[in-house]
Amino acid sequence: MIKFGPSGNSLSFYEMGYKHTAQAPDYLNKFNLDCFEYSFGRGVTLSEGKAIEIGEAFLSSGKEISVHAPYFINFANPDDEAAQKSYNYVLQSAKYLKLLGGKRVVFHPAAQGKATREEAVSRTADRLKVLCDYIYLNGFEDMYFCPETMGKLAQIGTLEEVVEFCKIDKIFVPAIDFGHINAREQGSLRTVEDFKSRLEYMIAELGYDRVKNFHVHFSKIMYGGKGEIKHLTFDDTVYGPEFAPLAVALKQLKLEPYIVSESDGTQAEDARTMKEIYNTVDI
Repeated sequence: MIKFGPSGNSLSFYEMGYKHTAQAPDYLNKFNLDCFEYSFGRGVTLSEGKAIEIGEAFLSSGKEISVHAPYFINFANPDDEAAQKSYNYVLQSAKYLKLLGGKRVVFHPAAQGKATREEAVSRTADRLKVLCDYIYLNGFEDMYFCPETMGKLAQIGTLEEVVEFCKIDKIFVPAIDFGHINAREQGSLRTVEDFKSRLEYMIAELGYDRVKNFHVHFSKIMYGGKGEIKHLTFDDTVYGPEFAPLAVALKQLKLEPYIVSESDGTQAEDARTMKEIYNTVDI
């Protein structure tokens, strides 16, 4: 079943008197939302006890939880010691995700750095094969690990690159950030066909079953010549993308992803808007 929810706690979470993420399921109920993404973006600083408390709250509510691994992961870094840190960031995120009761770890693949694009992508793929071995060795193969499409040209993570990474093993499921794609491609996502062509490409390369419940990040994003600049809210009328064409494409292709709003401060409100749009668009 398709799911909608926020990345982290919106401004209104605190304005409504909530203080701790263990209260997030109750807050999500007020917005008729289904899921939540906990960010370890600045590092895994959550205590095990708090993770268990949050996990119990989500389990009892029937809401699903995912995590975003630290932003400083870079599997294209030529330094092996730095790569080891990246492996550890993903594995530590998975350890805490298990305590939280979730199944999906989203992570940024890499930055190009001074290498050629081909070299950086090849090194990232090789490192993800090693990561795959670590995942199985640590007993995390019942989870999904989701390399994300990235919004800046200097980052590794085009749609095509992410799809290739996901061919390494079934534990890898694409995290498609449509705002990022739109930003790095200078406003390329406008029509139903723009979205549908990307989705059909994923299905052709990975198979329908692998893509059916893929991971989605969605927000409007300001961009410039080098791609992403900053996340916006749905109130913005200058930058895209709009959600309605994606909603139509998802329905036409019978895809039911886990959709996370990454709007700037209005994540829950914009996730609710996406769910309302999805439930009302005609195909």
